[in-house]
Parts: sequence; C-alpha cells; structure tokens
Amino acid sequence: QVQLVESGGGLVQAGGSLRLSCAASGSSFSINAMGWHRQAPGKQRELVAGITSGDTTKYADSVKGRFTISRDNAKNTVYLQMNSLKPEDTAVYYCAAAGSYWNFDSWGQGTQVTVSS
Repeated sequence: QVQLVESGGGLVQAGGSLRLSCAASGSSFSINAMGWHRQAPGKQRELVAGITSGDTTKYADSVKGRFTISRDNAKNTVYLQMNSLKPEDTAVYYCAAAGSYWNFDSWGQGTQVTVSS
C-alpha cells in the first residue's frame, strides 16, 4: 500500500507559478510511475503529467511547455512545477502512483489550485 500526501496548492494570478509536491510512503518501492491528475468542476479527471522510474515523462497537450514534472528518488517525492498559469488550470490536483505501466491505483487527497484572471 502506498500513501501519497500532496502540498503546494493555492491561489495565484494568471501568469504566475506554483510548485506542487507529493511525498510517497509505504510500499514506495513498488511504484513504476507517478503522475499528477486534475479535475475541474463538471469535468472528468485528466492526467496532466507523469514520470516513470526510468524518468520517462509525458504531458497533456494543454500544459506542454508550461509544466514540468520531476522526482527525487531519495526523498520519494515527485514535483510539478507549473509556470504561466492560466485560469483554465484551476482544478483540484491529485498525485497518483502506478504499480505497473501507467495504471494509477493509489491516490492522494488532492490539493486545490486556483488561478485568477
């Protein structure tokens, strides 16, 4: 079982930056990939960015060039650096871990990101 705790959300003006952190504990050795998903009101949850244990990354088209995912294996922590934020980035952001491939099966509690125009 993997436990995930997010931090770093908040309120920011459009064009600003935030960095989200997600600390993993428990059976973190079993993690193949970690990712950040988001869910805005009335919308489906979507994968924003993901990173594998081999540092392969992928991003949603809407955030390419603005968001960067990275991980610190020594700290079992994954980060999401979000730059040039837009109001449409407003959502609850969830950290998730995948035991195999990109099959996310452990989730954090979520952190709110609000971008004002």
